[in-house]
Amino acid sequence: MTPPLHLSLAGQAVDVLRELVLTGEIPSGARVNEVEVAARLGISRGPLREAIRHLASEGVLVLVPHRGAHVPTATAADVRALFELRAALECAAAELAATRRTEADVARLRAVCAESRRSYQAGERFPYQLDLAFHQALLDAARSPRIAEQVRLVQQRVVLLRSGLRDDPPHQRASLDDHDALVAAVAAADPARASEVMRKHLARVCSQMLTGLLGAEADAG
Repeated sequence: MTPPLHLSLAGQAVDVLRELVLTGEIPSGARVNEVEVAARLGISRGPLREAIRHLASEGVLVLVPHRGAHVPTATAADVRALFELRAALECAAAELAATRRTEADVARLRAVCAESRRSYQAGERFPYQLDLAFHQALLDAARSPRIAEQVRLVQQRVVLLRSGLRDDPPHQRASLDDHDALVAAVAAADPARASEVMRKHLARVCSQMLTGLLGAEADAG
């Protein structure tokens, strides 16, 4: 019997390869060098190819028959489409979180916000893991597994597209402020306010990414 993906060599390779892509170590547009990555992970190319197929199904990689896999590049249309979907899902999740949250949920959200601000003040590069941790805590408070499943896939694509853009400290600070405002709305059990704060937050993040994308294209030109 085949072991579950998360327990297999391929499952381990999925986690490592995803991190290499989402952190930009394998940058947008770059081809995945199977020989190099397999050697780095200490596995054969069979499990690596299984991991590549899995990540391609998530949209983290693009797999072209007979040509291998590469990291997708961002376009303005991609960013807009992702944020349309993300807004629909996460505004609903914010409403549910404000309705269903417990005191433990609020405490966890506040803890992630505090750690994110500490990281920002220490001058660390945009900590996407902390950003995902905040949104995950919000999803946990919403208690809607189907929404959470879809949000995680969309968020991962956003992180992927963001990995090729320059850091923007003022934007990072504004995101931290948005997160604090979201926690306040959730703690106050105000679903309408939580949804509105999330909508404005995502609109600003989308705008910032589009601006960064245009800047990157200008630099490349």
